Amino acid sequence: MTDATIQTRTVRICPVADVPAGEIRKGELPDGTCVALYNLDGRIHATADRCTHGDASLSEEGTIVGGQVECSFHFGCFDIATGKAVAMPCTEALRVYPVTIIDGFIHVAI
Repeated sequence: MTDATIQTRTVRICPVADVPAGEIRKGELPDGTCVALYNLDGRIHATADRCTHGDASLSEEGTIVGGQVECSFHFGCFDIATGKAVAMPCTEALRVYPVTIIDGFIHVAI
């Protein structure tokens, strides 16, 4: 299978208005997987909700610091746009989900 034949689908998560600027909110995929939704200066991003270092929910316990999310469990940080771990003790990147806005709703590709 080539990259051209791989298809993704998007799922509607919530209205954009549910994720205020500078905030993190939890969304849920159809399989029950939780994602963290971030509003950085009006641009919506989505990552896996669980910290890769400890079992902490970034949407419930994380803090946005610039373009990063800090996990309150051990204060590790991830780049929100890329998912890259940028501060110890975190070393494994977060999964990042592509986001599109359709008719005022956040859709993530799965």
